[in-house]
Amino acid sequence: MAQSAVPASGTSVITPISAKAIAPWAVFFGILMLVLLYFVGAEQGATALISGEGVHEWVHDGRHLLGFPCH
Repeated sequence: MAQSAVPASGTSVITPISAKAIAPWAVFFGILMLVLLYFVGAEQGATALISGEGVHEWVHDGRHLLGFPCH
């Protein structure tokens, strides 16, 4: 008969996650947050990657909520 992963006392076992396993996800979410920060904070005017006012209008309220001036 195989042993159970749950101790006899009924408490669960917490398995630690290594930094090596978390690193790719941390890099992915870090890059994602930088892209979002760019679109909310800097996507308008002369440095815009996308022309027009579409992106500005989509992030306008979030820009004010985070304290970025836009007009």
